[in-house]
Amino acid sequence: MVAGARLALESGWEVRGSDNPLYPPTSEMVRDLGVPVFEGFAEANLEWEPDIVIVGNVLSRGNPEVEEVLRRHLPYTSLPEWMKSVILQKRRPVAICGTHGKTTTTALTAFLLDRCGLKPGFLIGGQPLDFKNSSCLGNEGGPFVIEGDEYDTAFFDKRAKFFHYLPEIAVVTSIEFDHGDIYNNLGEIERAFQLMLRQIPPAGWLIACADDPRALELTNHAHSKVATYGFSENAHWRGEEFGASAGFSGLKVFRGATQFAELAVPLFGRHNLQNVLAAVAVAAIHGASSSDIQTALMQFKGIKRRMEVFLTHGERVFVDDFAHHPTAIRETIAAAKQRWTGRKLRVLLEPRSNTMVRNIHQADLIESLKGADEVIIGPIHRMEKIPEPERLDRQFVVSALMNSGTHAEWTDSVDEIVERVVGVEETRDVTLILSNGAFGGLYGRLRKHLSAG
Repeated sequence: MVAGARLALESGWEVRGSDNPLYPPTSEMVRDLGVPVFEGFAEANLEWEPDIVIVGNVLSRGNPEVEEVLRRHLPYTSLPEWMKSVILQKRRPVAICGTHGKTTTTALTAFLLDRCGLKPGFLIGGQPLDFKNSSCLGNEGGPFVIEGDEYDTAFFDKRAKFFHYLPEIAVVTSIEFDHGDIYNNLGEIERAFQLMLRQIPPAGWLIACADDPRALELTNHAHSKVATYGFSENAHWRGEEFGASAGFSGLKVFRGATQFAELAVPLFGRHNLQNVLAAVAVAAIHGASSSDIQTALMQFKGIKRRMEVFLTHGERVFVDDFAHHPTAIRETIAAAKQRWTGRKLRVLLEPRSNTMVRNIHQADLIESLKGADEVIIGPIHRMEKIPEPERLDRQFVVSALMNSGTHAEWTDSVDEIVERVVGVEETRDVTLILSNGAFGGLYGRLRKHLSAG
């Protein structure tokens, strides 16, 4: 919604907004918009009589502003539909889709197209460190890179957001069960992706990860040209790792049997290298040269809350990451161990997403956390709203981890977590915080107790 508001401003609209209290980085992004923002929802917030109201997908019937919009018969729409009609129909959309890696791959793709001189528009679902803002109009007729979420659009439009994005190119990074509040099973998610492909024109592209079986199977449903990427032998854009040093991972990229580029990637973890391969494929399709891609990629800074070092204290390192699905958690832990080899890795986990607060992925979560040396699981977000038989059983997870040799504990107190972490005797440990929310103010409390060095 913040990125959409900025696009509206660039397009010449007057913008105002309403939201619940926000936390960083969103609060900082909203502040930088420089537009009036009401904290909380009220009928009076609409007294300026906007020409159109864009309703976010977290709002539903009963919200006072939603009810006032309907009472006054004000024109309203969803952000994805507004994007389609106002922005995307005049551009060449590149939709980055999939269960994992969307934000990083969107940022990587926009960054490469930009640094290779193609002046793309973009909408990134996070705060990029390489651009001043998370969205940009770009040129009419040019590429527009947008994060294609499979989550639903609005209370009045239960289709996946990516159905609105008119993809000329669609990247699919992975397909797993997620969003248990929207989809009943994995088959429903797979069907949504299959239907999305019907929007790609014949001369367009589906670019699917060859390392993910469900993404690869999706190529059988394409009505467009197809390319695959990954580390699999048969991938059209194939990667080979060749070591890591001085803050970079080494990645050789092959297009078919021919080496396309040898890259120094300022990211760690196999999942991030897969994201790079996807971005390289899109950039090459748009005509970017291997040398330009190679030069540009070394300068990529990343995304806030994606393996972001947000605090240091002596040699201690504190890292923030958005991972909130067992697969993403497993890959993020592996990437952290690769980046900080030989150090003790402590993971602080906030079960917050609609899937993670339930026991749907409980067994997978246990396996994903075994890569850590120590695990502390914090409060379950809105625990009272989850029926106990469906709720994540933190004690069961902790017991299973202890039995496997990983020290683990759980608590409902963020203060206890802070005390536990601040009081450790290790001087070179790495604390990895995994949350797609504010974790009860954990970040600020750690900063308060530990001065950045």
